[in-house]
Amino acid sequence: MSNERKIYRSSDRVIAGVCGGIAEFFDLDPTLVRLVYAFFTVTTLFSGFILYIIAWLIVPRKY
Repeated sequence: MSNERKIYRSSDRVIAGVCGGIAEFFDLDPTLVRLVYAFFTVTTLFSGFILYIIAWLIVPRKY
């Protein structure tokens, strides 16, 4: 049996659940992931916004 883990968008969502899904995958606090994402977005001239949109389109929802 495979013990393969996959990343999904979380139901613990603020916008699309991408940061919540990353937090669940790495077993971290979603607030911490959101703060790191916000810091990354602001310090890289908002390129994190584009990455979030791409992740929103690529990462599947958990049903």
